[in-house]
Amino acid sequence: MNTRGTIDRPLTHDPQKQAPMTPSTHEPAGSATEDFTTSGANDSRQNRTREMQLIPEALARAHMHERLQEAERERLASRLATARRMQRRAERASRRARRALAMAVMQ
Repeated sequence: MNTRGTIDRPLTHDPQKQAPMTPSTHEPAGSATEDFTTSGANDSRQNRTREMQLIPEALARAHMHERLQEAERERLASRLATARRMQRRAERASRRARRALAMAVMQ
């Protein structure tokens, strides 16, 4: 089987053994687009990579901030509950004292 390979099905996948590409005869020389520098693309890709690496850090920072706020809210709620409990206790003591005073005056 001496059929030559095509672009879709090359004879070999090893680039060293493939035939070199020859320029087309119906295309004028130098018609290909000029090479352009990709430093801007590389820089933006590098920035994206840096940003992607910093995402877990930012998430952890946001998570810790949220946890600190939640702990502060819980402390505030606990203080409020304690204050209400103490207020009820003081009101009961005040009622007992009034009642004791009224009983003492009545006798």
